[in-house]
Amino acid sequence: MTTRITKSPNDHRQYQYIQLANGLRVLLVEDQQANQAAASMAVNVGHFDDPVARPGMAHFLEHMLFLGTEKYPQSGEYHQFVNQHGGSNNAWTGTEQTNFFFSIDNEVFEESLDRFSQFFIAPCFDLELVDRERHAIESEFSLKLKDDVRRTYQVQKETVNPAHPFSKFSVGNLATLSGEESQLRDELLAFYQQHYSANLMTLCMVAPLPLAKLKALAERYFTSIANGNLFKQYPDIAIYEPQQLKQQINIVPLKEQRRVAITFALPAIDSFYKRKPLTFISHLLGYEGKGSLLSYLKEQGWASNLSAGGGVNGYNFKDYNISIQLTEKGLTQLDEVIQAAFEYIELIKTDGLQQWRYQERANLLKLAFKYQEQIKPLDLASHLSINMHHYETCDLVYGDYRMDGLDITQTSSLLALMTPDNMRIQLISPELDTEKQAAWYHSPYQVKPIAASRLQQWSSPQVREALSLPEANPFIIADSVPRNDKSHHPVPTVVCQEEGYRIWHKKDDEFNVPKGHMYLSLDSQFAARTPKHAALTRLYVEMLLDYLTEHTYPAEVAGLSYNIYPHQGGITLHLTGFTGKQEALLSLLISKARERNFTQARFKQIKKQILRNWYNQTRAKPISQLFTSLTVTLQKRSYEPQRMAEELEELTLDDLHEHVRDFYEKIHLEGLVYGDWLTSEAQALGRRLDHILSLVSTPSGESERELVKLDNVGTLMRELAVAHQDSSIIVYYQSTDATPTNMALFSLLNHTMSSTFFHELRTKRQLGYMVGTGYLPLNRYPGMIFYIQSPSVGPLQLLQAIDEFIADFNYAVMQITNQQWEQTKQGLINQIMEHDPNLKTRGQRYWSSIGNKDYEFNQRELVVEEISKLTRSDLIKFMMQKMRTKHSDRLVLFTTGEQHTAFEPLTSDNMITDLRSFKQHAANFDY
Repeated sequence: MTTRITKSPNDHRQYQYIQLANGLRVLLVEDQQANQAAASMAVNVGHFDDPVARPGMAHFLEHMLFLGTEKYPQSGEYHQFVNQHGGSNNAWTGTEQTNFFFSIDNEVFEESLDRFSQFFIAPCFDLELVDRERHAIESEFSLKLKDDVRRTYQVQKETVNPAHPFSKFSVGNLATLSGEESQLRDELLAFYQQHYSANLMTLCMVAPLPLAKLKALAERYFTSIANGNLFKQYPDIAIYEPQQLKQQINIVPLKEQRRVAITFALPAIDSFYKRKPLTFISHLLGYEGKGSLLSYLKEQGWASNLSAGGGVNGYNFKDYNISIQLTEKGLTQLDEVIQAAFEYIELIKTDGLQQWRYQERANLLKLAFKYQEQIKPLDLASHLSINMHHYETCDLVYGDYRMDGLDITQTSSLLALMTPDNMRIQLISPELDTEKQAAWYHSPYQVKPIAASRLQQWSSPQVREALSLPEANPFIIADSVPRNDKSHHPVPTVVCQEEGYRIWHKKDDEFNVPKGHMYLSLDSQFAARTPKHAALTRLYVEMLLDYLTEHTYPAEVAGLSYNIYPHQGGITLHLTGFTGKQEALLSLLISKARERNFTQARFKQIKKQILRNWYNQTRAKPISQLFTSLTVTLQKRSYEPQRMAEELEELTLDDLHEHVRDFYEKIHLEGLVYGDWLTSEAQALGRRLDHILSLVSTPSGESERELVKLDNVGTLMRELAVAHQDSSIIVYYQSTDATPTNMALFSLLNHTMSSTFFHELRTKRQLGYMVGTGYLPLNRYPGMIFYIQSPSVGPLQLLQAIDEFIADFNYAVMQITNQQWEQTKQGLINQIMEHDPNLKTRGQRYWSSIGNKDYEFNQRELVVEEISKLTRSDLIKFMMQKMRTKHSDRLVLFTTGEQHTAFEPLTSDNMITDLRSFKQHAANFDY
């Protein structure tokens, strides 16, 4: 009997669940609208399975499976094949699962399945690659050495029951994978045979192929996976021993942050998925409107953010976290903050378990499921293959949305575990006392029992008057139906235009959801004229978002979300959600934004928050800092976070009010209304916005968005001082114009190079874990980057390696057969022309077209037309002219690692030492 899989009425896909003769469970998904095919294998093996003497073994195995099989022995062949045919691939190792996935052009899906299935049938585990790949693991480990999330996670592992598998070090490195290569390979092989078995695997295949064809492919390529009939059993021991509860763990971070996580030890939660009691509890605890826990903590000046429900979970445990971002004052009032949290839990226990409250949350999921928006085949395959380990077959698609009704007994039993006696406190702050250092990541920490007096204080909470449960939410709708009016135009058209503003509109008639996306961009000459203006604009946006939260939270809960963000020319509001209530939210946003009741206390707090974020960016990964610096170096109206922080330090609330007044003095508005909106509604909206703007501003032209021109500058260099053991580099080449031809050349060059660059410099030469190329348009102008973060060599060696690769690549292009060349081009064309899977992706594409002045909305088609004409000799000629010499026009950004200071340094006579002066005097492109 076939199990019927519950799917959304808005889901055009067909699903079929089968089990192969070898016990492999497979979900087949026929998606006739998909441009690409995808597959994902989730194996019920993770770092919980690592041998005690070999931490990181599961992760190491995941890496080794990509490096050749008996049928396809070449180590880079799989990656190259997927890339050549317009696809992508990756994998990750978690606590209890390892997930391998890829997407590819449908024409070669069968060939890719043949390659992919061999990972699980006959991998080579080539002895010669063992050492190389453990160095890759070391690079990956090294990359995150200064990552506070990893550093905190390691402390958590060290403070649980050491007999529980959660305590194991998960990533691995050269130390844990040391020893003779042959010995390590033998252990690897034994681990593979002991843990990889068809009955522990779940496969999901998504393609524009009939289910019968997919079934035949699954049977042909995956039945040969050996079934060892393995039985999965982790030790039946608690993650926390009694003495590990009622503890406070203090951790000192690298970045400046103050956060407390109140953690309750709960049982495993998979069995609760049909009623989702924790989702309901989090819905109430995480509420942010008037009377909420967060609202109260903000009013006291103790906290700036709160989230409820996160935390690690596994086969026999769930950490339930109330995570609160504290202010400096909040840190001194920690016990009061925790007291308020227990009072709110008490409020939920006594008054919160009401059917109508549960139904509000359930209605949101019901609507989200009914109008479920499609996602890319790759994301769908990966998600469903993991769901197969957690849900009943009928719920593989529906399980995330299912809320069958409030089970008071079940919910109360979980709330009953949220007590001081079943709690741990994790406190993160720079000022704390510590006495230990965590292994591997060296995070300083201290563990101490919570005093009985504190526990007693929290044990019998009396709910203070300021705390209250949410009222009925006026924004939640029981149901919504899309209007079936057809669109009169294939792309957005201007429906409203006057001096200083323009509104574009397109009625969607493809995705059949009652949702809309509204983008409104306000350009002002005062937005980012100087670092001071940019800092003030960012401050204004953050103050506005903070002020609006309490008023708009009910709308956010009801699936109406918005974001306000600054850019080079001004600020953008993006509003999305069910169209029935979008107008109401926009009205609320506009009326509250015009009030601008910013208090001195919130000003002080938000300013501190932004400063902390900006200063913390100097502690980000070197490569991340280089990516930020690339845009800052080239865009005239982008500035270093450090530079804006210097300005912000001195600014007052009066400065902010003055800036807001100046900002709105002259405004240019550009908007897009897309989705379930009628033309008449978009026009009426445009008139309303025009009227509102006329009350506060006069019309203006668009803000300038100047980009530095790298014509005839040779190799420009800029070094960043970053405190990190790794070195890093970005080499950027810029197009001289923004024509479809150059867009085609740069994107095709990147597509042709990327897998070879990765294979040569990461897999073969082991220069680092973060290695790649990218097509990077800035302010419409195409460009291409090469990037590496390396634990092993300095920036001079990295630049030499990149230059050698570029010099040699001409020969690689010459050796490509005509058939491979055409396939490579087709792969890129398929990527560019990929069908938008949902309303959101289509809306983003339309909005970026407007930003790029692509008013015909046909730039993709023009670029694809150019790609189809390009020959190998065109590409070689382009490289010879643009990239072959060390004196080419380009920008090189780099950092020198602390362990590479003895290496020969990277120096140049053409070095940017004063960024402000450089940008002032550099030539610009016209926008």
